[in-house]
Amino acid sequence: MNMNRNMNSNKGFTLVEIAIVLVIVGLLIGGVLKGQEMITNAKLKRIESDNAGIAAAMFSYQDRYLQLPGDDSAALGRFSIYTGEDTADIDGDASGTIDGAWNAENVNDLNGAGAAETSKFFAHLRAAGLIPGGGMDATKPTNAYGGQIGVQDGALNISGHVTIFGTIEGPIAKIIEGRLDDGDGTTGRIEAAISGEDMSDPTKAEATYDDDERYDIAFRL
Repeated sequence: MNMNRNMNSNKGFTLVEIAIVLVIVGLLIGGVLKGQEMITNAKLKRIESDNAGIAAAMFSYQDRYLQLPGDDSAALGRFSIYTGEDTADIDGDASGTIDGAWNAENVNDLNGAGAAETSKFFAHLRAAGLIPGGGMDATKPTNAYGGQIGVQDGALNISGHVTIFGTIEGPIAKIIEGRLDDGDGTTGRIEAAISGEDMSDPTKAEATYDDDERYDIAFRL
């Protein structure tokens, strides 16, 4: 009798029990994958909405003041927030282009002689109330993947003003390119270069996206 008891106690899982475990594991894996998909879609939508919002704000500013934010030569007198020596160089040069590199150093005191107009772009938009924040803040926004968002005049093979979203993961860059453009990172309204490359150099544009790389992506405005 003891032998029978020992044999019963060593009995393994039945097929039904194994099937139940597999179903539970499958449901857990499916839930995790679905959750990741939802997070990815939310971040993609944020990138699209951020880009559309910046474009809308820039053109609204231009319509209202007949100058581009960052390039506005009358910002100092236009907005009452700009008073004192710490805002002496807040004006642009009214050249019709937003000069400087998209990732130029932030000028948070707004008083850097010769500072790039790209560093004043978001401050002017904030002073006009077209994006959240105060007009003394020249900080560039952060995108959904933690990289910087900036603007500049031309990038890679794109002429005219662009917004650039920095350090986007390869798989996400591929989805953005396929969803919103022609699938080629060297042509169309969206182009990309490996993060850290000179976005003014057309030869740095990447036709395809490597999942192991991060990219700076330019959107034509």
